Formats: sequence, C-alpha cells, structure tokens
Amino acid sequence: MSFTLKPYTPPDFEQARFVDAPNAVLMPAPKDTVAPEGYHALSIYPEYFKIDGRWLLAEDSRMDCVAVYEDGRIFVREFRFIKQGDAIVCGRTENAEEGIYVHTDGFDEPDRAKESFAFRLGRSRETAFSRDYDELYELLKYERDHGYVVWVMGPAFSFNGFSRTAFSKIIEAGYVDAVFAGNALATHDLEGAYLHTALGQDIDTQENSPGGHYHHLDTINRVKYHGSIAKFIEEENVHDGIMYSLEKSHVPYVLAGSIRDDGPLPPVIGNAYEAQNAMRDHIRKATTVICMATMLHTIATGNMTPSYRVLPDGTVRQVYFYCVDIAEFAVNKLTDRGSLSSRGIVTNVQDFIANVAKGLGL
Repeated sequence: MSFTLKPYTPPDFEQARFVDAPNAVLMPAPKDTVAPEGYHALSIYPEYFKIDGRWLLAEDSRMDCVAVYEDGRIFVREFRFIKQGDAIVCGRTENAEEGIYVHTDGFDEPDRAKESFAFRLGRSRETAFSRDYDELYELLKYERDHGYVVWVMGPAFSFNGFSRTAFSKIIEAGYVDAVFAGNALATHDLEGAYLHTALGQDIDTQENSPGGHYHHLDTINRVKYHGSIAKFIEEENVHDGIMYSLEKSHVPYVLAGSIRDDGPLPPVIGNAYEAQNAMRDHIRKATTVICMATMLHTIATGNMTPSYRVLPDGTVRQVYFYCVDIAEFAVNKLTDRGSLSSRGIVTNVQDFIANVAKGLGL
C-alpha cells in the first residue's frame, strides 16, 4: 500500500452565493491586543474572505484567532499579537452572507458512503487499530520525503528502555522533524542514559534503586552544571536515548515548562507564551502531528494546528493529526475538536512506538 494525499476541492466561487456576497467588513483594532466588536474567530478549516471582490484564503490558520487584512493577504493573529489599527475581519456567519466562508468539506471523499445512523463511530479500547497503523506507516514514509512531522511526547517513553530505543531509531531514520515535550520527558530520558533509571526505577527491570528518588534531581543538577543538554551528553559520555538522538540528528525540540517542574533543565522554556511561540514556529510547517501520552501538551498543540496547510507552490493539503493515549478520554478530547484529519488510537504508548518502529522496518 502506497500513500496518496487526498486532493483538495476548493469552493466554486462562480456560484451565485459567492458572486453576490458582499465584501467582508474590516474594522480597525481599537487597542493593542483588543479586537473590535463582532470580530470573526477562525476555526481549524480553510476560510475564505471576500476583499475588494476577491475571495482570499487564510494561508496560515489557527483556531480562536482573528483574520487581519494587510498588503493584499489575510494573516491570522492571536489576540495577544493584535496591534491598534489592524484591519480585522468582522462577522459571525460562515456561509458567504458576510463575505466569510468556512470550507468544511474540501477533503471529503465524495464516493464514500455516509450513514445517518451507525454504531461505533468513536474511538475506544474496543476499536481495532490495525488499519490505522498500516496507514500511519505509509504516511510517515511519505512525509519523510515531502512533509514535516511533529511528535508531541509525554514522559512515559522514558520509563522503558525498549521504547526509548524504538523512538531513537525513528529519529535517526529521519521520521522526526521536531519534538514537543516538557521537562519530565527530557529529564527522565537523560536520567536513563546517565544512571539507567527513570524516577529511580531501572529502565529495564523496573526495580527501584536505593536512593533512586534523587536520580532525576542529580541528573538535572549535572545538566545545569554543564550548561546545556548537548554539553552534558558530550561531557558525561551519553550515547543512547531520545535526547541523545535528537542532538545527534540535529532535530529541534521545544521543552515547555510547567508549575510543577523540578530544576528545570536549562533549555526548558518557563514562560508559557514564549513556549507557545516556539511551538507555533514548528506547527506553521507541520503536515503531520502525532501526540502521545501528554494531555496538556496534546490539547495545546491541537488548539494551534489547522486541518490544512498551504504549500509554497500554492497547493492546499491536509494536515494529519494523531492522538495516542491509554485513556479514552484523552483521545476523544482531541477528536472532539471536529477535525476531519484527527485520528485517535487507544493504547499503551510504549507498545505504540515499538509497533511504529517495527512497521517502518527499523
């Protein structure tokens, strides 16, 4: 099975409702960070705005942001980036009545049968995911040459030597373009390489080590002594693990901090908005996002990921979004975003990553 992107079908702007539609209303922002009354908030779908008789696509989108018209283009801005005087699109309808059109079915498959009533439409522990895995293997092979894959990871991977090794192989084989995580994933992965434990528990035998509750703190302390993860890896002769493979393969990563962090490690971004900016820089390029065992990072990433991407040649393509978690709630929380590309897999993430590595022939 080879992977093929679903074609995108744009709206037919020759239809009367588009031809007869008024231009979108543009209102100036009254203050920095403040939108005018009646502003239009964007969704995850492709959205078009009629300006001076032309329908313009918001090329780089994000839900819960505003559309700003500038220099003949539509720019999507978070509220915190609004500047006084920005020309912001206003209107709350979405079917061209106010010069705003939200295109929800651009990637639909017209030949696929749809039932008005059917069982088992959700994703649960009873769902068979074999087909999902097969599709994911082919998608990743395609994306390695044509896309930008962002992996969002919780610390569960660092608690097991086999899952650390499996993801390291995926990194080194070129299937990872960026990683989002928190202080814990990096800390316990480095602890595994440095002291062969994660939170003081042996990563192979799962036996607790005497004084093991100090191990993650000792690791953080040593990384801070060296000043960076890269320097720690070099000076302490670290030669395995996720962070080692990211550094070795020059794959960027964003470690976003939280209130509960120990340390934290030197590269952890403690300011939430700076972390969001760093994540957004990668999401603007992402064509596939795979979130695993981290509800807060997954929801944060999901909220800034649109269902489409406009490529440099003007092609509109689908963004694929996976949520993998042992908890059905976490998986369905993301699929409830309404994304036509969101896919949930309910499973242990250590098993998931091992299966992905094996399915890719690593």
